[in-house]
Amino acid sequence: MLAVLKKEFKSYFSSPIGYIFIGIFLAMCSVFFYLDVVAYGNTNFEYMFYSVTTILTFIVPVLTMRMFAEERKSGTEQILFTSPRSITAIVFGKFFAATLVLLVAELFTLIYFAILMYFGEPHIQTALATLGGFLLLSMAYISFGMFASSITENQIVAGILTAGVFVFLWFMPNFNSDLFGFSPINVFASEFPSGLISPEAVTLLVSFSILFIILTILVLQRRKSVK
Repeated sequence: MLAVLKKEFKSYFSSPIGYIFIGIFLAMCSVFFYLDVVAYGNTNFEYMFYSVTTILTFIVPVLTMRMFAEERKSGTEQILFTSPRSITAIVFGKFFAATLVLLVAELFTLIYFAILMYFGEPHIQTALATLGGFLLLSMAYISFGMFASSITENQIVAGILTAGVFVFLWFMPNFNSDLFGFSPINVFASEFPSGLISPEAVTLLVSFSILFIILTILVLQRRKSVK
C-alpha cells in the first residue's frame, strides 16, 4: 500500500491536478476568511469552515475523478490487476494519497489561524475540532469520489456523478428532516464548527468512508474476476 500511496501522491504533483486543487481551495478559503471572519471583526477561525465545506462539493471531484477512470480508459487497469499488490492495497493507497493532498491543503489554513492569533485569542479547542471534522468529511467525500471513478472509464462522468451526489446529500434534509443524520456536510456543519465531537457524527463520517472504500474494492475485484 505504501508504494501505491507514494506513487499516487507524486502523480498529483507531477501533473497540474494537485496544484489546481490546492490553489482553488486556498483561493476560496481566502474569500470566505474575509467574508465570514474579517468583515465581521471576529476571531472565530471556525466560522469560515461553514462556507469552505460547500466548496468540497465541487473540488473533491477534481481530485478523485481520474483515480480509476483514467486507468480503465488508458488500459493500464490491467497492469493493476496483474500486479503483485492486492486490490485492497491499491484502493487504500489511492485513497490515502488523495487524503494526503487534501491534508496538505488543510494545513495551509493554519495561516489564517495564525493571523487571528496575532489579532486576538481564537478558541484553540474549537479550531482543532473543526479541522478534525473537516478532515473526516473530506475523507468521506474522497471515498465516494473514488467509488464513482471505479464504475466508469470517463473522468468527466465520474466528476459530474460525484458532484451531483454531494449536492443531493447537501439538500437531502430539505426534502425530509429525518434524513439530516445521513447528510455528511450537514452533520459536520451542525457540530464540529461549534467545538462538538459526538460519537454519532464521527461514526457517520467514518462509516461513509468505509462503505465506499469497500464498494470500490468489490467493484474492482468483480471486474478483475471477469477479465
